[in-house]
Amino acid sequence: MTKTNFLDLTYPQLQTLLDSWGEPPFRAEQVWGWVYKRLVDDYDGMRNVPKALRQRLADKLALHTLTPLSELTSADRQTRKVLFRLGDGQSIETVLMHYRRRHTVCISTQVGCPIGCPFCATGQSGFVRNLSPGEIIEQVLYFARELRARGQRLTNVVIMGMGEPLLNYDATWQAIETLTDGRGFNLGARRITLSTAGVIPGIERLGREKLQVGLAISLHAPTDELRSRLVPLNRRYPLRKLIPACHAYVKATGRRVTFEYALIHEVNDWKAQARQLATLLDGLLYHVNLIPLNPTAECAYKPSSPWRVRVFQEELNRLHVPNTLRLGRGVDIQAGCGQLRLRALSCTGS
Repeated sequence: MTKTNFLDLTYPQLQTLLDSWGEPPFRAEQVWGWVYKRLVDDYDGMRNVPKALRQRLADKLALHTLTPLSELTSADRQTRKVLFRLGDGQSIETVLMHYRRRHTVCISTQVGCPIGCPFCATGQSGFVRNLSPGEIIEQVLYFARELRARGQRLTNVVIMGMGEPLLNYDATWQAIETLTDGRGFNLGARRITLSTAGVIPGIERLGREKLQVGLAISLHAPTDELRSRLVPLNRRYPLRKLIPACHAYVKATGRRVTFEYALIHEVNDWKAQARQLATLLDGLLYHVNLIPLNPTAECAYKPSSPWRVRVFQEELNRLHVPNTLRLGRGVDIQAGCGQLRLRALSCTGS
C-alpha cells in the first residue's frame, strides 16, 4: 500500500489526523516542529514523541519520497545540481547556489514543462505531470538539512526550476505556506521568488495573496512577434495583456516585478531591442535581470557575446532602465533547468 506523503499535509490536516487517532492537541505542533524546525527525516528522531505514535506515523506517512540519482558540482564549488527520482519513477532537478551572504535553492514544480520554450532543456523534454506540495517542499528540506550539517542556513528559495508554477498553483502555494509557517520552517515570504512565463490568471491570483513573495516574469523579448517565438505561452497571454496585468499587480501589492531577460546572440540582444524594452516597461515598478543564455547541446540558440551584452546593458543604463547583469551559474555542470534530466533520459532511451 502506498503511503501518504507527510509533507503533503497542511498543519490543520495533521491536527485532524492526530485528533482522529486520539492524540492530545499539542502533538501536532510537536511533530510539525520536528519535521520543519529540527529537520528530522526519520520518525525515530522525534525523541519526545511516544514510540507507539512514531510507529503509527511511520506506518501511515512517508517522510521522504525523493531519492538522489546523480549530482554535479561546479568547478568553483558554488553551484550543485541534484537529479531526484520521485516515487513513481519520474525525475526532477534542484539546484543549490552559494553566494557571499546567502544560500539559495532553485526548486521545480512540475515534471517537465508545458510551455515549450525552444531554448530551454525542460521545455524540450515535454510535460509529464504536476508535483505535489510535498514533492516541492522536500527539495527545500533536502538542502536545508545538508546546509545545517555544515553549520549553515538556507536563506532563499527561488521557484525557477522545472515547470510553470502558476499552472500548478494550488500545490505551489501550499508549499509556500508550509515553508513560511512560523511553527516550523519559518522562511520569510520575501525570501521566496516565484518565476512565471506570464500566466495572467495566476499573476492576478498571486496579487490577492497575503504573503509577500517576489514575482519574476520570464520576458526574453520586447515585442509580441519575437516573444511568441521564444515563449510560446505569449500566443495565449501576449505582452499587450501581460504588461497591464503587471501594472495591476504592482498597484495591488506595492511590490515591484522582476523581468528575466535571457540574452540570446543576435536574437534579442540588439541595441534597438533595448530601446523597445525600455518603452514596454515605462511607468512600471520593475527591475530587469539580464542573464546570458545558459546553452544546451540540443538548442541552436547561443548566449550573447560579452561585447553584445555590454552594449545592450549600456543602452538600458542610458535609458535609466533598472537592471542587473546576472553572471551564469553552473554552466560547466549544465545548471540550466532540465539539462541533467534531459541527459539522463537520453542515456536511458526514455
